[in-house]
Amino acid sequence: MSSAEHLYNGKTAVITGGGSGLGEGLVRHAAALGMNVVVADINEAAATKVADDIVRAGGNAVALAVDVRDPEQVDSLAEASYRIFKRVDLLVNNAGIEQFGYLWDTPVANWRRILDINVSGVFHGVRSFVPRMISAGGRSSVWNTASVGAVTGISRQGPYLATKHAVLGLTEALKLDMDHAGHDISVAAVLPAAVSSRIFSDAGTVFEGDLEAAEGARRDMMTLLPTALDPLDAARAIFDQAAAGEFYLLSQPGYVAAIMADRGLQLTRRSAPQEPRRHSFAARDH
Repeated sequence: MSSAEHLYNGKTAVITGGGSGLGEGLVRHAAALGMNVVVADINEAAATKVADDIVRAGGNAVALAVDVRDPEQVDSLAEASYRIFKRVDLLVNNAGIEQFGYLWDTPVANWRRILDINVSGVFHGVRSFVPRMISAGGRSSVWNTASVGAVTGISRQGPYLATKHAVLGLTEALKLDMDHAGHDISVAAVLPAAVSSRIFSDAGTVFEGDLEAAEGARRDMMTLLPTALDPLDAARAIFDQAAAGEFYLLSQPGYVAAIMADRGLQLTRRSAPQEPRRHSFAARDH
């Protein structure tokens, strides 16, 4: 039995965006480890298909529709998850979307939508599930999906990168909050690189301005798909790193580490966020 299977077998996971892409990979691997899984997705048909596959294979999964932009729907997701499985040991706030185009051409509606899903959706998950985890007691975990885009810059994806930088900052702050409050809830940031999914084909785009630049960005990203990592392989790497106690969970550790090295940074357990030392602001001679 692997360390991940030993740690997660018999536990319960709730994974948003679980009907496709990385989320589906996380759902299927969680089930393979012996977890009960709540497949949460705005696409109820996709979530149901994944859950049905798991049940047919002898696993335990349920599909629940949720729009993570709506805090009441996320509250309902939490209530239903606890009603069905009695506790939640792992929450993965994974639902997210892409947006292509120059920042100045981005429609306001698209800007609000990507913020609502990618950032507020994570916040709503934390707000709805963490108090229940604290009340239930015992060890539990929260993972928030950021992106390799949270630690680098790419042209014509400004709104997406802004949200993923925000998710990484939110997750680092959440870990520090947990450390400060002393709750037995581990926190991790998921930083996938290219994983096979529909995120690029489904991405929002601009309606005016430089349309070719926006579609060019989509084409550029679509060229990555033939060599993109299979979602199950990404999920396996992510669960193994979590079982080892890492904070930054990388779908392709070597690739992401190389990007970070280029920026003079490291993403390791040792560099997980810590409260900064407090310095005196007493006046000094200049």
